[in-house]
Amino acid sequence: MTAEAGALRRLGSDPLRLTLLAIRLGPALILLFLVVIMSMLSPAFLTVLNLGNVLAQSAVIAVLAIGQLLVILTRGIDLSVGSTLALASVTGALVYSAAPSGPVVVLAMLATGMAVGAINGMGYVLGRLPHPFIITLATLSAGRGLALWLSGGQPQQGMPEIVQAMGGGSAGWLPYSAFLVAAVALAVVLLTKRMVWGRWIYAVGGNPEAARRAAIPVDRVVISVYVLSGLAAGIAAIVTSGRLNAGSPTFGDLAELDSIAAVVIGGASFLGGRGGVGNALVGALMIGIIRNGMNLLDVDAFLQPIVIGVVIVMAVESDVVRGRLENRFRIARAARS
Repeated sequence: MTAEAGALRRLGSDPLRLTLLAIRLGPALILLFLVVIMSMLSPAFLTVLNLGNVLAQSAVIAVLAIGQLLVILTRGIDLSVGSTLALASVTGALVYSAAPSGPVVVLAMLATGMAVGAINGMGYVLGRLPHPFIITLATLSAGRGLALWLSGGQPQQGMPEIVQAMGGGSAGWLPYSAFLVAAVALAVVLLTKRMVWGRWIYAVGGNPEAARRAAIPVDRVVISVYVLSGLAAGIAAIVTSGRLNAGSPTFGDLAELDSIAAVVIGGASFLGGRGGVGNALVGALMIGIIRNGMNLLDVDAFLQPIVIGVVIVMAVESDVVRGRLENRFRIARAARS
């Protein structure tokens, strides 16, 4: 008998371990279930054109969710990503009207996102605030207000071709924004899995005090994840502005809730130290598929937040159950040894 067969036999003979594995794979299984159900309910769902639409519509949520994941891994939360997206889009449009250069506009949008992220991170760490909710709530309001003030409350038309291509272009049925999401996801996977800094992010989220005793620069790690979350918001602004060829102070409205929902649905824990890029992308796709499928079925748009809310509750409850099963599994394994 091979080692793999022996492992499968042990897995099948241990109901607790099998249940735990099923819960860990829960987000992916739910995504697969949604795809099957939507394809049965609507023949148009699995068409190439519609799949491209799903990827394009999910791109912004996916990028924001990746940035939000890094923050949640450190036991934080970033409520400002939607306002940061709007501010970055307006900044890009204003820069384009003054200096119509694609690279300059892209850098301006990314720099705007990183600047807001730096304010969040430094305000939280250096200000010794009790929770990042406070500073990110403040920048949520200030960022949106600044975007409204700079734009006069009106959309600013015009974006360079490179931004339009990244946000609205496609290679056949595959939108360029999907490739952008893949690039961002790959970069963050390399950061979290291959670099010491990424391991520090998980260590800080798992046990901040133990991380300090291990000489990990906790404050710098925390600041860095907010800067990266702001950078993700800047990238999301490029996608949004490119699709609509404009910058607007109303872009990204409630996008912070979508990003948090995607991360939570993907199985990350608000207690920090647990979560992955793949599951965050699964969560973003689930939200995109739910909205796309309900539109295809001509379901009232007001019901969509209710459905997503139910999915969030199910995801959080499965996380609670998973935690209990992990404790039972550890106890059972310790008793056997």
